[in-house]
Amino acid sequence: MIEPQETNGIAAGDEEVAPRIGVYVCHCGGNISDVVDVEAVVRHAEGLDGVVVARDYPFMCSDPGQNLIVEDIEKHGLNRVVVASCSPSLHETTFRQTVVRGGLNPFLYEHVNVREQVSWVHGSAEQATTKSSTLVSAAVARVRKHEALSPIRVGARSKVLVVGGGVAGLKAALDLAEWGFPVALVEMSARLGGHVNDLGTLFPTGESGPELVRTFVDRVTAHPGIEVLTETRVTGASGYVGNFDVQAEKVNEEDASPFEIQVGAVVLASGFRHYEPAKREYGYKKFPSVVTLPDFLATLDRAEAGDGRLRIDDEEVRRVAFIHCVGSRQVPGLHKPDSEGRLNENCSRVCCTATLKAEADLLDRFPGTAVYDFYRDIRTYGHGHEEYYENASKKGVIFLRFEPETPPAVKKAKSGDEGRLLVTVKDGLTWGEEVEVPVDLVVLATGMVPADPGPIATSLKIASGSDGFLQEVHPKLRPVEVAVRGVVLAGTCQSPRDVEETCASASAAAVKVAGLLNSGELELDPYVARVNKDRCDGTGACLAECEYDGALEIVSAEIDGKTVRKAVVHEAFCTGCGACVAACPNRAIDVNGWTLDQFGAMVDEILAVPEEVSK
Repeated sequence: MIEPQETNGIAAGDEEVAPRIGVYVCHCGGNISDVVDVEAVVRHAEGLDGVVVARDYPFMCSDPGQNLIVEDIEKHGLNRVVVASCSPSLHETTFRQTVVRGGLNPFLYEHVNVREQVSWVHGSAEQATTKSSTLVSAAVARVRKHEALSPIRVGARSKVLVVGGGVAGLKAALDLAEWGFPVALVEMSARLGGHVNDLGTLFPTGESGPELVRTFVDRVTAHPGIEVLTETRVTGASGYVGNFDVQAEKVNEEDASPFEIQVGAVVLASGFRHYEPAKREYGYKKFPSVVTLPDFLATLDRAEAGDGRLRIDDEEVRRVAFIHCVGSRQVPGLHKPDSEGRLNENCSRVCCTATLKAEADLLDRFPGTAVYDFYRDIRTYGHGHEEYYENASKKGVIFLRFEPETPPAVKKAKSGDEGRLLVTVKDGLTWGEEVEVPVDLVVLATGMVPADPGPIATSLKIASGSDGFLQEVHPKLRPVEVAVRGVVLAGTCQSPRDVEETCASASAAAVKVAGLLNSGELELDPYVARVNKDRCDGTGACLAECEYDGALEIVSAEIDGKTVRKAVVHEAFCTGCGACVAACPNRAIDVNGWTLDQFGAMVDEILAVPEEVSK
C-alpha cells in the first residue's frame, strides 16, 4: 500500500533550464500530407518560442522516424518533444518510449492529433493546414509547462480472481495457474462448465461438449494452484489494480458468513444467457410444439432412433420448421424492447451454424423428417462453418427467406391439415410469394444476451455497451481490457462467440493478467490529483464531487498551533478525472500532467493566433 499524498509528490524538471523543444510533423504516408501542408506547419513551428528544431517525415512511427527524434535530442540538447501525427491511442506510447531512449523523461512529450482530428475531417487544405498549425502552437505552449513526472509504484498481489466457471473461466484459471499464479475460481451454480454442458457436439470439430467440460474440470480441480468456489456469489469489490478486496458469500448456506478474497487482478467470465422469447412470439408458450433451439437440442439428444421417426411426448414429428434470428438483429419499431427497455440489435453470430448443424443432426438420425429453414440471412462466418450450410442443402433442407418487416407467422393448423402448426411466410427466394408450410414442430433459434455480471461490475464501475455486454476499451488495440486497470474480460460476457473464440479470449485475458502481475510491482500513470496544501482550506468540495471511493480524504492537521483541515489524495485510487479540480474554490488541486496552467497556456495560444490563421 502506498502512502497518501500530501503535497505535489512529483519530481519536476529543472525549471531554471529553458525549454528546448523539438517539433515533428508526420506525413502518415499521405494520410496527413495529402490534405495538410506539412512543410508550412513546420515553418510555423520554427517560429514558436522555445522551438529549437522542427522537421517533417513520411512516417514518424517508423524506426528511422523515431531515430530522428533520438538523434536530435542528443545533437540539439532537446528537453521537450512534440509530435503531430495520428491518434495518441495508436502511437503516444511509441513516442514516449522514443524520448526515453533519447534520455528524456517520458512525460516531457506532447502528442498532437492532426490525422483523425484534421486531415480526415477537413476537405480544405488551407483550413486543415491552419488548424494543424494552431494545434501545434497550443501543444508547444503546453509542453513548455510539462514536468518530469514519475510513475506511481505499488506492490501487487499475485493471486487472481476468476468470476464465472464456464469454459472461459476454466480456461483462464488453468492458464494462469500453469504459469504460477494462484487462482480463486468463483461460480454461482453448483456445476462448472456452463452452457457447454448442454451441447452434444461442438462445431466444427464434432467434439463432445460434456467431454470437453470434463477435461477442463478434471484439470482445474486437480491443480493445487486453483481454489474452486462453487455455489458462491461475489457481493462487492473495492481497491485498485494489484490490490483488490473482493467480498463473497455462499448462496445455499443459511447464516453463511461473508468472506473476503484478496487478489491482484480480476477476470470477468460471467457468460451469457439464452434469449427467452416473449409470450406468443412465434407462438412461443401458446403452442406446446414451439420450442427454442437449446430445448430442441436437449430433446434430440435424449430421443431414441426407433423406427427412424422423431417422437416427442409420444407424438410423431414428421415436419420441423427452424426460424432464425429470434432475439437477434432486432429492429427498433418492429420489435418490442425487453423489460430493461433494450433491444438486441446485434447478430448473435453462432445461431446460424448451430441451427444448420441441428438440422443436419436431425436428418442423420431421423432421415424421414422434412426440414424447413426460415432465415433472414445465413451467416456461417467461421472456418469450416460454410460446410454446414452446404451439408444441410444436400440433405434436403428447404430454405425460405423472410424480411424483418414480414417475419413468419405461426398459427394452429386446421383440423385435417397435415401438421399441428401452420407457418406462413412471404418467401424472398420466390419473389415474395406467400408460402404456407404445415409442420409438427417449430424450433426458434434464439440469440445470446448478456448474463448479469453481478455486484462486482457495479462496485468496480465496469461499463457495458448499449447491448448490455461488458465493454472493452478498444476492440482491436485493447480487446480484453476494461477502463478499470486490473480487470479483464473473457468469453461471452463481452459479446456472442463460439467455444473456440471463447477459449481464445480467455487465454488472451490470462496473458494480459500475467504480464500485469508478473513482477510483483506495478507502475501506475502519474496522472492523478495533487493538492497544494498552502491553498487548501479543507472545504470538502472536492470530496463531494469525487466518484472514486478512497481517492480523496479530508484530514485534520496541526499547523502553527492550529488544527486545520486539508485534502489528501490516495494516488492508487485516483483516476485523474479532474472533477475535484473543477469543484475546488481555491484552485488548490491540479491533475499531474493536465494542470490548469497547462490548459490556460493552450487556450491563450489558440486565442492569440491571428484571425486569418484561426479560421
